Amino acid sequence: MNEPQRMANTSKLPAGASNGALWKLEPADRDLDANVISLAPGEQIGEHLGPALDVLLHVFAGSGMLHTASGQIELEVGDIIYLPAHSQRRFTAGEHGLAYFSVHQRKNTTGLMPVPRRS
Repeated sequence: MNEPQRMANTSKLPAGASNGALWKLEPADRDLDANVISLAPGEQIGEHLGPALDVLLHVFAGSGMLHTASGQIELEVGDIIYLPAHSQRRFTAGEHGLAYFSVHQRKNTTGLMPVPRRS
């Protein structure tokens, strides 16, 4: 069905109470990926390099810290954060947990793309 529809309401999700994805975009035929991630107080998503896609986050509950290659960004409700492709990141939830909505172009799932060899 190609009609606009309500997918979720972040005010009704148990943000900060569990770790991992609370919601994800399900339609199979789509151009976007989106999910809601929740971390309990003090929990982390360990340091990693992001995918080969730009990502936007919207913090809607709690607070925390985004650790990057060049420093830290305090996260609070209402923040919209841009994560460039392949950027280094680590998330730490604050004392009330952290929940954010993440959206990016859908990843290619048909196979791995060759990576250019560096000399």
